[in-house]
Amino acid sequence: MPDDGAELLTSDGVGALLSAAVAHASGVLVDWSLEHVDSNPNRSTTATYGAIVDWPFGRREELLGVSARAHGLSASDTRAEIFADGDREVAVWLYPNDPDLPGLARAAYPASMAEILNAAHLADPALTADDLDLEMIAYRPRRRAVLRVSARETVYFVKVLRATLSDQIVQRHTLLTDAGVPAPLIAARTDDHVVVLRALPGRPLARAVFDHEPPCTAEQLIAVLDAMPAAVAALERRPPWTDAVDHYSRIIATALPREEERLHWLVRQIQAGLSGIPAGHEPTHGDFHEGQVHVADGRVAGILDIDTIGPGRRADDLACLIAHLSTIQRMNTEQTARVHALLRAWVPVFDQRVDPIELRLRAAAVVISLATGPYRGQEPQWERETAWMLDSAEALVRQVQ
Repeated sequence: MPDDGAELLTSDGVGALLSAAVAHASGVLVDWSLEHVDSNPNRSTTATYGAIVDWPFGRREELLGVSARAHGLSASDTRAEIFADGDREVAVWLYPNDPDLPGLARAAYPASMAEILNAAHLADPALTADDLDLEMIAYRPRRRAVLRVSARETVYFVKVLRATLSDQIVQRHTLLTDAGVPAPLIAARTDDHVVVLRALPGRPLARAVFDHEPPCTAEQLIAVLDAMPAAVAALERRPPWTDAVDHYSRIIATALPREEERLHWLVRQIQAGLSGIPAGHEPTHGDFHEGQVHVADGRVAGILDIDTIGPGRRADDLACLIAHLSTIQRMNTEQTARVHALLRAWVPVFDQRVDPIELRLRAAAVVISLATGPYRGQEPQWERETAWMLDSAEALVRQVQ
């Protein structure tokens, strides 16, 4: 079996590699801990590590990234520092110098972020570093980063993308906003693949699901999806989460072998139940969940992260939402009751729009993809959280047996 580097990058043995990388940059590694793991079994592993480093100018917390591959370095690996571990070469970088996100080195700092906003003439008088408050919302090493930028009284969301995706993202935003779909407006873009978006009105459905009053209706959620223009279905197809259920199950089984038998059963049931269903040609969001929806005054006010729009089946979108709502972690008793009440109200409406069996099987497949999250994020109780998510997937599958 090809060595994808997972064993090295999740073991204490990586410490020597991190020490060598820091020393190469004129620092001394004081301490480190594994923070995030992206595993592609038998192919590659990327991990990030929180580190304390003594530099010539003083001690500082840093984030180090390492990528290992089963079949040699990639072209973009050469934009990082290359170190050898026995017969293996790995790519190591110091945040924000991500080898696949060239714009991150500018977007991560207030002074250079102010320069990006000023170049687009977004403020008068011009912004300075002191005018900005930056918050990292999400960072998937070597994939993308999202930052929240408060510039005086205006909020922007900044996407830092790989070179191959920048033009596609801009095209998708323009396609939706020109059609009147409430997606974020583009405020600026740069040659190093930074896209600045204006903030949507309202607030995230991810917070509103805990409100005393329903944040919106199931019909409104379906309507905003059905409002996407037909041209979306002509874009490049993104495989639905269901197509990768075997891949995600292998990631979990590798990390948590005791769940392997249950995962095999779930995958068989999902694949058998969905066999023969065509790919679909409806305009779809592709990653539709409560974190991607803004609500205001009891209605849907906008949708986010439309990078994944393209042809598919409406059941994919609705199943994604059900899966995410079914696996919200660390809720208290009252929050759990409110989310379950929404599911009881919304799922019967979704059942009228799409096939109920397909909906549940696709939702189970999305849950399995989400169940890789606790391990990737190295959460303290990741084994228990993963098993709990698989319980949710199993419950969905058993509903259709």
